[in-house]
Amino acid sequence: MMEFRLALTPREFEYKINHNHSLFLAGSCFTEQIGAKLSYHKFKTIDNPHGILFNPISIAHSISAYIQKKMYTSDDLFFENELWGSWDHHTRFSNINKEDCLNKINESQSRAHAFLKTADWLMITLGSSFVYELSSSRVVANCHKVPADKFKKRLLSSEAIQSALKKMLDELKEFNPSIKVIFTISPVRHLRDGFIENNRSKANLINAVHELVNEASSLFYFPSYELIIDDLRDYRFFAEDMVHPNYAATNYVWEKFIDSSIDEPSKKIMKEIAAINIARNHKPFNPTSKQHQQFLDTYRKKVLQLTEAFPYLDMSEEFDYFSQ
Repeated sequence: MMEFRLALTPREFEYKINHNHSLFLAGSCFTEQIGAKLSYHKFKTIDNPHGILFNPISIAHSISAYIQKKMYTSDDLFFENELWGSWDHHTRFSNINKEDCLNKINESQSRAHAFLKTADWLMITLGSSFVYELSSSRVVANCHKVPADKFKKRLLSSEAIQSALKKMLDELKEFNPSIKVIFTISPVRHLRDGFIENNRSKANLINAVHELVNEASSLFYFPSYELIIDDLRDYRFFAEDMVHPNYAATNYVWEKFIDSSIDEPSKKIMKEIAAINIARNHKPFNPTSKQHQQFLDTYRKKVLQLTEAFPYLDMSEEFDYFSQ
């Protein structure tokens, strides 16, 4: 039979993720999609404490800031478009009030520092090799809708990316010696840079990451980019903008991630959690009926059984829902 598609099977990790582990995720919007799925299945996660970041310089800088537990001050903020913001952070931290902006940033810094100190895994999703610099040559994490003429756009070389990430990894190893790091490249194409420029950008990221991963057994690569671009390889797996992977594509990558990086006992737990979540999202025709009360009782018992068997799972919201 003729084959019309070449499937990619990612290499299994030497070490596997389980529900006892905590995972710190940083990087592009694709990071948040994977983070949401991990949280849905009751893994302990923290996701993008700086907000969505795309370039490796800003990502490395953010992780160094968590390690150092940097506390931001008024001098770190700028005022533009009637909002206070930080060049290191996503616009979700911007605020009309300077103190509120700083409080949000520093609360996030404190949580990130504490979580990263004991995290078992750090997952970094790199989006683009392009950086935007102010006149001071400072790389910004987000342009905050400031006019483009305020910035210089530059493509980072593979060597520059590798150097920035290596420096961050060295700091991380001193801060949390046992942590393992997963690198992946976002499959979201930055076509505003241009088709050729996007491919150059992704190539520099891929090359830099593989140079690093080849150096240490605690570093791993997961091929999100390759699964979308080389395996699925079809516009029907993209959203209407033809740039972002759609629901089906994201789920495909997620299933491959499970197969390669999560251990067998946790896979079984994930199936039980998914069944409970599906039941929780069920809309009853008659909430006061005896049948619905039996349904609630059945799943309340399932939640209890699961938490008794695995007390490290936080199923309090689910228990409260089925106890109504």
